[in-house]
Amino acid sequence: MPPTCDDGRVSDASAREEYQAAVAAYVAAGGEVSVQRVITAIYGVTKRLDQWYDRQLADLGVSHGDWSVLAHLAQRDGGPVMPSRLADAAQVAASSMTARLDRMCARGLVERRPDEANRTRVLVTMTEAGWELFASAIRESDVVESDALGSLSKAQRGELADLLEIVISGLDAMHPRP
Repeated sequence: MPPTCDDGRVSDASAREEYQAAVAAYVAAGGEVSVQRVITAIYGVTKRLDQWYDRQLADLGVSHGDWSVLAHLAQRDGGPVMPSRLADAAQVAASSMTARLDRMCARGLVERRPDEANRTRVLVTMTEAGWELFASAIRESDVVESDALGSLSKAQRGELADLLEIVISGLDAMHPRP
């Protein structure tokens, strides 16, 4: 079992050793060193941040599915969005989205309204309470994310972002989204 800190996290030395062991194993299996270093590092950062995000969402009483709805709506200035598009974005069945939206409406995070252009359709929008929860979570996570990047200068963070955006573009070109 790896050494842990007082709060149960794996110690920095141990995390570094696990990273190095993973890279070594992937290289021994035929992976290219620089590729494995980058991909293993991205995975490690994502895994650690996801653990923190899981705790944050639990503290807020928000499921991952609820968060995906709020984030999707926020990216569209609060909506309106059809429930079927939210289901597609969250990769769930429409019936699952209906139940999720019922819960979120009951909490006052979103609201449903008839589509004025097509009264057979319903549109979902984020409420002020939904936006406040979303914005509060983002501000809180920004502190943690800033701390995670704290050892990098502003220029280094910009360069890292530029490089990762190139990687994302390459992945999109290889595997276009449906």
